[in-house]
Amino acid sequence: MARTFVILNPAAGSVKDVDALVERIQHLPDVEVCITAKAGAAVKSTRRALRKGCAMIVAAGGDGTLNEVVNGLREDASTVAVGLIPLGTGNDFARTLGLPTNVDEAIAVLLAGHTRAIDLVRVTSDEVRYFVNVSAGGFSGLVHEKLTPEMKKTWGPLAYLRSAAAALPDLRAYRTTLSLDKKKPLTLSLYNVVIANGRYVAGGRQIAPKASIDDGLLDIILIQERSTAELALLAAQVALGNHLSSDAIVFRRAAKVTVNSRPGMWFNVDGELVGNEPAQFEVLPRALQFVVPAP
Repeated sequence: MARTFVILNPAAGSVKDVDALVERIQHLPDVEVCITAKAGAAVKSTRRALRKGCAMIVAAGGDGTLNEVVNGLREDASTVAVGLIPLGTGNDFARTLGLPTNVDEAIAVLLAGHTRAIDLVRVTSDEVRYFVNVSAGGFSGLVHEKLTPEMKKTWGPLAYLRSAAAALPDLRAYRTTLSLDKKKPLTLSLYNVVIANGRYVAGGRQIAPKASIDDGLLDIILIQERSTAELALLAAQVALGNHLSSDAIVFRRAAKVTVNSRPGMWFNVDGELVGNEPAQFEVLPRALQFVVPAP
């Protein structure tokens, strides 16, 4: 039985030579490499690795591959260590963890085996899904809907900006009610609801600059209905990571949040569309043992 099970997405953004990459990954001792070819395959492979009793499951791919691994683990997350070899276009969660994007350096982190207990987030909508980084609803969901594989390949880290431009004619506000823990519900006209565990989206945009992955809380960024000029200013502030001071933003923290809106929002969860609402987000504190660089 292999101790380490690596799930490799050959279509990840930075993969050029799959055979050479597999050879480098096999420097890990007692390792089995599974190459996934289609959506959902990494979920099934993760369940298989759990049944085999592997001690470490590694996502070798982008944020989408990691999300599938997390959804394969679900409530069994605490039974294994989870590793990441960042091979995607954005690698946003790797940034939050401080993981290197160089393959050999990422493998060295796995070899060292230092783990950190991090929060896992469960979202319940039309189905139950899990994520570790960021979920966004409203305009962001619409942007993701416009984001084609060809656009992602051509534009790389700028793909989300390109798809946002494509979605602009359809921009509309959502009348949204949020229940945060046991506090009085909040009702606002919003363009976006961002539920963050990690800090980064869209290839390094620091959407939740104060987020911590092990504090048992979600960072909730609400983008209110504003004029086009104000939104342009907000976009510049987001690029600089200082948007939480904007009066267009409402910022909250909670362990559990429920979102209801009209019209219904589509949410993307670590880049995968789910929905559409109502959606409930709940932190499972320190439920995931993640392999990270030594402090």
